[in-house]
Amino acid sequence: MHQILGAAGLVALVAVFTVHGYEGRRIGQVLLLFAPAVLGLLWPVRNTLWHRLRQALAWVWTLIFLVDGAVRGLLADLYGAAPDSSLVLGAIANSNPRESGEYLHAVWRSVLVWVLALIGSGAAAWWLVRWAGLANSARWPKSVVMALCVALLLVSLGYASKPWRRHHPIAFWTQWMFSIQQLQQGLANQQARREAALARAHALAPTVQVAGHSTVVLVIADSINRDNMSIYGYKRATTPHLASQLRGLDGEMLMLRNAWSVDASTLPALGNIFGFGQPDAQDAQHLLAVARAAGYKVWWISNHDDLGIEQQHARVADIQDFANRQPGRTSSSLDGELLDNLQRALADATPQKLIVVHLLGAHPHYRLRFPAGQNPFDDESDAVDQQLQTQGRPSWVRRFRHDYDAALLYHDFVVSETLALTRNARSVDGYAAWVYMSDHGQEVGHGRNHAGHSPLSASGYRIPMLLWSNQPSWQKDQGIATRPFRADWAAWTLANVMRLTWPGQTMSNDVLSEAYVWSKPQLPIVVDSFER
Repeated sequence: MHQILGAAGLVALVAVFTVHGYEGRRIGQVLLLFAPAVLGLLWPVRNTLWHRLRQALAWVWTLIFLVDGAVRGLLADLYGAAPDSSLVLGAIANSNPRESGEYLHAVWRSVLVWVLALIGSGAAAWWLVRWAGLANSARWPKSVVMALCVALLLVSLGYASKPWRRHHPIAFWTQWMFSIQQLQQGLANQQARREAALARAHALAPTVQVAGHSTVVLVIADSINRDNMSIYGYKRATTPHLASQLRGLDGEMLMLRNAWSVDASTLPALGNIFGFGQPDAQDAQHLLAVARAAGYKVWWISNHDDLGIEQQHARVADIQDFANRQPGRTSSSLDGELLDNLQRALADATPQKLIVVHLLGAHPHYRLRFPAGQNPFDDESDAVDQQLQTQGRPSWVRRFRHDYDAALLYHDFVVSETLALTRNARSVDGYAAWVYMSDHGQEVGHGRNHAGHSPLSASGYRIPMLLWSNQPSWQKDQGIATRPFRADWAAWTLANVMRLTWPGQTMSNDVLSEAYVWSKPQLPIVVDSFER
């Protein structure tokens, strides 16, 4: 009887981890794939050597399933994502060992919980394996042996099914590593894709409908949630410079109040922004390639050191200017370092210029996104901190919120300076425009006890978007400011701002157009309203 109880305990232990890592009928399938370990322990064995060998194999087999469930559970808790999701695959393929270590440092609390659970469960599994696998000095009754044979037959059917078999941890993680290698090779070999994108752009035959000089600056931030910007109603004064710009340039500036990303991480977000919402389509266009084909000289000025971004987007530009050569989350390169680079690009005599400025924004670690000692929000408790306490947010979340808001305050200065430089450098008779947006949002204790990228809450998708032009094509009385906006449609709006036209161009995705037609994006969360 002790063998049966030990085996049942082993199944229960693995089931706990499996439930955290899988959903629905997949739980039963994975437990069936685990069954050989249990059946091997229950099968009558008299030889002492074989008895010890099967105990060791059963314990290792159990650990494999426990680790699989723990990794899946951790990813589900943090991001609501499976290991083979594009979010996770893209992040792993685009990381280096140093950045991985920095990421683990940022989420060490969650990792520690699962590691401790694994250590305790591993010890319990060894005890259960020894208890269930005690040498059988007597033969099992024929009925028990028949039951074991039937069970082995069912398990064999499960392993014979490829859709089931591929979920075995050994098969899954082997394929997972192969997928990572393929993705990394794809990221490192983008030259052919860039050339194809330029060829497609030239075939589109775009033109610039501007008489004289045209200068457009596109500022893309990282991890900025508009809910933390005072210009969007936040209670802390995190955007005083932009607020001043909005007041002084009322007729030339436009703030979209209901802007959303459809991605919660950078690589897919940028792919959608520049790829007209269909970056993986066979005939996909790239906005920078279209701009070049129309006659724009394109700059990519970046504070990121990122292989994926560089290969997929930056190298499409004519000129790449990377100010930051320190990869990873611990990069201390401040976005203000890009202002001189922007000024040099604006001074270029080229008549048609598109300058993309890619900022680190408020990408974790937040405390590294502003100058040391310049956090005015951690000195005393204010209305925001009191609200967080009322909501039951732990102290570490409140501390991250203080750092995040300080990062936004410095970010406000940098973004405002990019606008001031654009306005001051423009030709008297030329056309000039400036656009500011973020790739995705950030959760910092808004809807859950979490600080960082978040596909599980609306905060991960709320972004700011502001536009300025000395010859604006919009009128505020048209109600454009309150229209909901999707970042995966941004290319159509940016094409409008650059005055790009081409045969067959559609305007229904351009938020500035009278022909704009809104439709809700498919997000992995439920959003009550896209108009707030």
